[in-house]
Amino acid sequence: MMTLDVDAVRAFVTIADLQSFTRAAEALGSTQGAISVKLKRLEERLDHRLIERTPRQVRLSAQGAVFLESARDFLCAHDRAIAALSSSRRHFALGIAAHVAGPEVPTLLARLNAHDPGLTIEVQLDTSRALLDAFDRGELDAAIIRREDDRRDGEVLGPEHFGWFAAPQFEHRQGEPLRLAALSPVCGVRDISTQALDAAGIAWTEVFLGGGSSVVTAAVSAGLAVSAFSCRLAPAGSVEVSQRFGLPPLPSSEIVLHSTLTDAKSREALRTLACAFREHRASSS
Repeated sequence: MMTLDVDAVRAFVTIADLQSFTRAAEALGSTQGAISVKLKRLEERLDHRLIERTPRQVRLSAQGAVFLESARDFLCAHDRAIAALSSSRRHFALGIAAHVAGPEVPTLLARLNAHDPGLTIEVQLDTSRALLDAFDRGELDAAIIRREDDRRDGEVLGPEHFGWFAAPQFEHRQGEPLRLAALSPVCGVRDISTQALDAAGIAWTEVFLGGGSSVVTAAVSAGLAVSAFSCRLAPAGSVEVSQRFGLPPLPSSEIVLHSTLTDAKSREALRTLACAFREHRASSS
């Protein structure tokens, strides 16, 4: 009966997730040469090429794409079996920016739990600025935020694009200030939207402010105002109205994972978190 080496399978999944031998080696605390050897042994064991590698690209082969989900299941079963032998529970404090949290969150938490059933996950939702401050104070083990300044550390999980959204029935009368619904004054999305309007010389007035994302979403859905949203998180039924009303383009940002954890098990949990986020975005794009 064929048996598989756990480390070799983990190397394959990490390469597939990060699309890089170098980054995979860093994530696993190994070297690029060792990762390559493990992959080669696994491919020889399965008698299939799993990864296609060129000077510019690392991607799954057809056989690798078929094997990937089974490989994930194999690793999850292994990790659950190991975790079951430990009576100690570990604690993980994770901050997720409220304006980043979306349909990915259940996937992230489910993947973390499957990866490490002995992990107690404490999730905190707040603005990116508040979470970054809490992270700097050591109150959070990791934080997923939207980049709002020139801080360069952290792992980029993906781009974040913004647009102007309103209900299809919303009307903006020419010559009147744009009716704007916005989050609190410390919200970065409010900053970029009002700055863009000011730079374009478009008059605006806030008719809903600081009531939380649910209030802003309700105001937009009811046709009472326009608001800037991440294109991932725009209210259901709303439409992008920048061309319709001549509104200025909004600059894109990035979603970033910050962490200072260094132990191997926590680093693996963070890699699982990052991969789950990327996978969900890719499947829903």
